[in-house]
Amino acid sequence: MLAPLLVGRWSRIGLALTAGVLAALVHPPFGFLPGLIAYPLLMLLAERSGTVRGAFWVGWLAGFGYFLVGCWWVAEAFLVNPAQAWMAPFAASLLPAGIGLFWGAATALYRRFAPQGLARVLVFAALFALFEWLRGHVLTGFPWNPAGAGWRAGSAASQFASVAGVYGLGLMTVAAAAAFAPLLAPGPRKGRIGVAIAGAVVFASLIVGGTIRLAGAEVQETATLVRIVQPDVDQESKWTPEAYRSIVDRYVNLTARPGEALPDLVVWPEGALPASFGDVFAPGSPDGVAIAGALQPGQTLLAGFARGERGEDGQARYYNSLIALHDEGGEGLRVGAIYDKHRLVPFGEFLPLGGLMSALGVRSLVHMPADFSAGPTPAPIDLPNGSRVQPLICYESLYPGFTPAGRGRPEWIVNVSNDAWFGATSGPLQHLNLASYRAIETGLPVVRATPTGVSAMIDPWGRVIEGQRLNSGESGVIDARLPAATSPTVYGGFGDIPFALLLLIGFLPLAVARLGARRGQT
Repeated sequence: MLAPLLVGRWSRIGLALTAGVLAALVHPPFGFLPGLIAYPLLMLLAERSGTVRGAFWVGWLAGFGYFLVGCWWVAEAFLVNPAQAWMAPFAASLLPAGIGLFWGAATALYRRFAPQGLARVLVFAALFALFEWLRGHVLTGFPWNPAGAGWRAGSAASQFASVAGVYGLGLMTVAAAAAFAPLLAPGPRKGRIGVAIAGAVVFASLIVGGTIRLAGAEVQETATLVRIVQPDVDQESKWTPEAYRSIVDRYVNLTARPGEALPDLVVWPEGALPASFGDVFAPGSPDGVAIAGALQPGQTLLAGFARGERGEDGQARYYNSLIALHDEGGEGLRVGAIYDKHRLVPFGEFLPLGGLMSALGVRSLVHMPADFSAGPTPAPIDLPNGSRVQPLICYESLYPGFTPAGRGRPEWIVNVSNDAWFGATSGPLQHLNLASYRAIETGLPVVRATPTGVSAMIDPWGRVIEGQRLNSGESGVIDARLPAATSPTVYGGFGDIPFALLLLIGFLPLAVARLGARRGQT
């Protein structure tokens, strides 16, 4: 029994931190599924807290431990530039401290409402899931490692995301795990075993339902051949003048490398070259000539570039863009389409409270004269070869719902990212897992390109196709036929509506109890 341990203050602090760490170890690259015990433990800690404030601190401590393990790699980005290395420990600690507030708010509200009976499992899971959703939306959101993404993308249980998205999967996961909490608490066992069995049934249903879905998941290849380029360019040396020529040569040589067939599309990662698009393709630029020479008539290059333009007000604005360049057989390349990144990374691409941060000597990590500007709401682009694709640049692949369904549904998703900022840490592996959930939710294949890994071709069920992956530190290309999309998914058609319905079911016991209490008072 955990009951004696839940009484002492220091025991609760230790258990709260342990719960957060265990929950974080469920995610890649660890895959420690027994860590799901963290959720019933957190539920019991919130219940045994003497006050709402105490429950808040329990949740905050658990959240701090969770995000410290899950997001420590952000410090790596600040070590790239020695002048900003002093910010690394602050980034590694302040980020978990800030987003841990969402966990604290969830446990505080759970303690405030103090639901009774075995149905409190549903209330706990619904509150937790609601604040996970809020974490992904408030102040542009930070949806890194939501609870549902603890299941490896492409696994049987992960397929429920095609119905209710990763947040709905998280609600079901937390509810199933929390169903075991009553077994660990003191009191009569009547009914508690039944709730635990119900939790086990939910787990089994996720796995069996996903297994059935995957049983018919046969990848159908289209005629479109895609080449994913990964040159293994680390971030530390990227901006030295001596390295520039070598970087251009790497991309050009990999693009032009002979293969069994000529690729229709070539995909370079985010911020491929340490120069702006305008500089690389300026008239007479040898770099633009070299890139054009690496392509053959009919090919399209999708490449991540920083670019600048002047607005109607005459002010210069800078964008993190994905640009489609098409070789039509004449001189040079034609710009077929441009996608500007919509969801920017705080401190990475723009400075919140820019005036104050600049006064403190803090600047964004990008090598641009000013912060990036946000592009319009994400929408698919049409490529010169006739296909329609939804670009997601780096951080945008964390967000469900950026890819439309219905008549505007694209044929595939391209995710270009610069995970070189995070070296050989857990960050790139977790990012791959999160991006793969966009495939499950939409039923669309995902083409993922990064400069240092992990680059991959991901099928519409979120699985990395065998032999079509380049890991961290590898240089090369992936030549693969683009998989065909599946039929539209439930989540693709209805978005977060199934998740909202699950939330309503979770809050139903609380609503019934409150209604009964009001009637009793009258």
